[in-house]
Amino acid sequence: MSWYGRYVLPRLTDLVCRAGTHRRQREKIVPLARGRVLEIGLGSGLNLAHYDADEVEMVWGVDPSPGMSRLAQSRVGEAPFEVRLLENTADDIPLDDASADSAVITYTLCSIPDPEAALREIARVLKPGGTLLFCEHGAAPDVSVRRWQARVTPYWKHCAGGCHLDRDIPAILRQGGFQVEGLETMYLPGWRPGTFNYWGSATPG
Repeated sequence: MSWYGRYVLPRLTDLVCRAGTHRRQREKIVPLARGRVLEIGLGSGLNLAHYDADEVEMVWGVDPSPGMSRLAQSRVGEAPFEVRLLENTADDIPLDDASADSAVITYTLCSIPDPEAALREIARVLKPGGTLLFCEHGAAPDVSVRRWQARVTPYWKHCAGGCHLDRDIPAILRQGGFQVEGLETMYLPGWRPGTFNYWGSATPG
C-alpha cells in the first residue's frame, strides 16, 4: 500500500464521512441493528456511536485498511459493547456460517473491488432471517448526472480509495443474492455526482 493510501486517505475519508449530512444518513440505519452485528467497512468507527447499546451484543468490524483501524481504536475503546476488528477483505470474512443477526454497510459498496462476492459472503455469515442494513451513494436517476459520474469515476477512484460514483446499488444487492426492502433515495446537499444516496434493508434469498 502507498504512503498516500496508508496515511493520507484514511484521514481524508474520516473527515468527509464525519460531515453532518453523512452522519444523519447513518442515524437512519445503524440504530436498527440488533444482536451480533457484522459491519463491513468499519473504517474509523464512526458508526459505533449510532448503535443502540440496549439492542447490540457485539460488533465484528471488517476493514482491510490498517490506517483506518488505527483511527478506529479510540472509538472502539469507547463503545459500550464488544467490538472485534477484523483486517480482512469483505469477500473473505473469518466467521462461521450463520454467525450474525444483522449486517451493516455504509458508504462502502462503492469501493469494494467485487461487491457481489462481498454480498454473498455477508449472506453466508447472516443467520436465517438476518437483515442487511445499508446506506450508500451511487448512480443518480438523472441522465446528465450519470454522464458526469461515468466521466469522473475512472479518475476519482484512483484518489478516493477505489470509490466508484456510478454503481447501481439496488442492482448490486440483487446480484449479490439479496432482496431489497424499504428502499429510499435522495440527493444530499453538495456535488450531485457524489451525493445521490440509497438506504434501506435487504434480506438474503
